[in-house]
Amino acid sequence: MGKIFYIMGKSASGKDTVYHRLCDDKSLGLHTVTLYTTRPRREGETDGVEYHFINDGEAEKLEQQGLIIELRAYHTVHGIWKYLTADDGQICPGEQDYLMIGTLESYKKMREYFGKEILVPIYIEIEDGERLIRAVKREQKEPQPRYAELCRRFLADSEDFSEEKLAECGINEKFENRELEACIQKVKLFISNRINT
Repeated sequence: MGKIFYIMGKSASGKDTVYHRLCDDKSLGLHTVTLYTTRPRREGETDGVEYHFINDGEAEKLEQQGLIIELRAYHTVHGIWKYLTADDGQICPGEQDYLMIGTLESYKKMREYFGKEILVPIYIEIEDGERLIRAVKREQKEPQPRYAELCRRFLADSEDFSEEKLAECGINEKFENRELEACIQKVKLFISNRINT
């Protein structure tokens, strides 16, 4: 039975890098799903690769068509940014294994939609001080750094990924991203041991 391996972690935990490296590893045979967002595209992002960048009207149309599996709306200092997963034909559970990335809240909604036997959580973590340093360095590379938004996300993540919420979702295995290569190898082994089980 195909599984959806779902990577999560606080902002600047390295989850995107882990995700992309695993996507590039063809030995795992994992398929990817491109999520949708109404937030502005960051420097270096490509529409249809990191996200399908859409506007509010397009998001509303997907909702009216009953295609939204999960939707999160964030009240940022730049307005409301929506992130969503749509039942748009990208996911065929039972046929293939997938690698996705999202939040704890989106994981819960995906698990409700597809079932807990299909969704496999992968939680990436790093010490908060190191995470903040990484976030600032990343933001400094942006043409117009959004430090206020960085701070909002940093603080919100402490609540969104609290130990209580992780436990409620049955997430007890965590992957420390102190050293990237070691973390990727541990996650790869974890996935390999669960494919076709």
